[in-house]
Amino acid sequence: MDRLIPTLAAVFGALLLASLSLFIVDQRQYAMVFQFGEVTRVIKQPGIHFKIPLLQNVRYFDSRVLTIDAESPELFNTREKKNVLVDSFVKWRIVDVEQFYKSVGSEPAAVARLKQTINDGLRAEFGQKTVADVISGQRDLVMETVRQRADADARKIGVEILDVRLKRVDFPDKISNSVYDRMQSERRTVASQLRSEGAADAERIRAEAEKERDVLLAEAYNQAQQLKGEGDAKAAAIYADAYGKSPEFYAFWRSMDAYKESFKHKSDVMVLDPSSEFFKYFKNPQASAGKGK
Repeated sequence: MDRLIPTLAAVFGALLLASLSLFIVDQRQYAMVFQFGEVTRVIKQPGIHFKIPLLQNVRYFDSRVLTIDAESPELFNTREKKNVLVDSFVKWRIVDVEQFYKSVGSEPAAVARLKQTINDGLRAEFGQKTVADVISGQRDLVMETVRQRADADARKIGVEILDVRLKRVDFPDKISNSVYDRMQSERRTVASQLRSEGAADAERIRAEAEKERDVLLAEAYNQAQQLKGEGDAKAAAIYADAYGKSPEFYAFWRSMDAYKESFKHKSDVMVLDPSSEFFKYFKNPQASAGKGK
């Protein structure tokens, strides 16, 4: 029993000494060992490490990639003197923990400085660009330029700026409606112009089609008249030839054709003198034969 108490005391003392001498560095952290307020070591490797009890103390710093997200959109002026609301975020991390500690001392102080640096960079870039540039045209260039400038300043405090991104670029509510109205007016103007051009093209196409139709009809009419004239000439030649061979038969044939056309319908009524030449072959069917003998 007399030996147990000293043994337990020795074990307790050893455990207490170990707890005061050992510390663990996580893989997501950097550790700095201080002695009387001065930095003696910077530890970047994870694992179990030693320090002098009571004389040294340890502070931990995050080694992960961190994000600074704007609490609310910032109001910037473009080159056209137009106000735009810009919502952005920044990715950064500590690369020189000793320099970081000596320059700003803590993460909140670093965040405040980086916010100011990014804000100044964005304000300068937006002041040189148009709304179209920052919305689409040169957006990537703006972000990369701001990142490079911010990174050059951040290196002075042991920080690296990995990325600067614009989440949203929009007009303030007061001018959004006027901008939208102007855009709608411009679109209406363009639509009206396109409709006018379309109507003009339609009228031109219609006029060309009508002109082409008239030309085709005229050419067809001329061709038809030509063919008709040729047919009439051939018919006249045939009639003349037939008449020359047998005038009386030709007269008989023409009379028969006239009778057929005149008495085609039962309701037809003709008022003629019975002694008219028209009834010549009715009175004497043999007239043609007699004349021919």
